[in-house]
Amino acid sequence: MKWKWIKLVSVMVFALVISAQPLSAAAKTQKVKVTFVSASLVENNHVGNEWWSGGYVDGEELAEGESVTINASSTGTIKLLAEAQEQDKIPEEGSATVSIKVSTLKATQNKSLSVKVVENRGRYSGNTATWEFVFKLEKVKS
Repeated sequence: MKWKWIKLVSVMVFALVISAQPLSAAAKTQKVKVTFVSASLVENNHVGNEWWSGGYVDGEELAEGESVTINASSTGTIKLLAEAQEQDKIPEEGSATVSIKVSTLKATQNKSLSVKVVENRGRYSGNTATWEFVFKLEKVKS
């Protein structure tokens, strides 16, 4: 009877150790502050004069100069999206995305995205405009 009890306790301790292992191996979280620094029209070859531009961090739209702090898994990624749209009756638009691995972030770094917008109608059809978007990523110490 004594051996059965020891065997049962041993199996229960082993099961507890095995089930607790994934908790200790879970990825750490890292706070990352992302700032949408700027959106600049670098080149415009007769595409248009009125524009809208937007910067997004993990799906959240930010105004120029605005920041968001993200709690990201150390093994996760942060997705940046840049969009530019020429505003007329038939708007042209362009976008660029990048996913940045949290594990590759240095203390602070800038990430630039280039967006091309192509004129799709009229005598300037095929001409392009180029936008440059800049995001700043900073690891935040907990």
